[in-house]
Amino acid sequence: MTLDGILPFARLLIQKTLSDAPCFVDATAGNGHDTVFLAGLAGEGGRVFAFDVQEQAIHNTKKRVAEAGFSNRVSLFHSGHEEVRKHIPDFYHGGINAAVFNLGYLPKGDKSIITRPDTTIEAIRQLFDMLKPGGLIVLVVYHGHAGGADERNAVVEFAAGLDQQRAHVMQYGFINQVNTPPFIVAIERRPAI
Repeated sequence: MTLDGILPFARLLIQKTLSDAPCFVDATAGNGHDTVFLAGLAGEGGRVFAFDVQEQAIHNTKKRVAEAGFSNRVSLFHSGHEEVRKHIPDFYHGGINAAVFNLGYLPKGDKSIITRPDTTIEAIRQLFDMLKPGGLIVLVVYHGHAGGADERNAVVEFAAGLDQQRAHVMQYGFINQVNTPPFIVAIERRPAI
């Protein structure tokens, strides 16, 4: 296939933010796949901060990070992503390369525990202010579950309303697939004018 799938495209966008000693945020650690990907990109001099509200997700991520040999570059927080400002040291504020969200529920986990519009939008607000110029927030929006449409609508409306002088916002997704396929909303912090 010539077109990138949703997850490969999300990772491609994040790779474009690489710099020396990068800093990344996994706002929904889940089973740790993105945390390990980000830790690999970060390298020895970089840092990854990963958040999840579910103890099982933190356990799964910690195990996967340790197996990859990246424990020394990852900080895990059993906390909601709306608390990123509280947990990420001030030193990194204004220097985050990228943050990734996978909205919805923990795969193979409790489907009643889902990301919510209010906490997700608060996390986006905080992370946007913590991005370096040219930094990205990449949201993979899974919306085919109970509550998913509400979050999808809120996130898209919020992102579409961002001032174009401060942010570039794009949406990427397949429109001819069945069963509410996921899509990406990417928000790039523009350099100050």
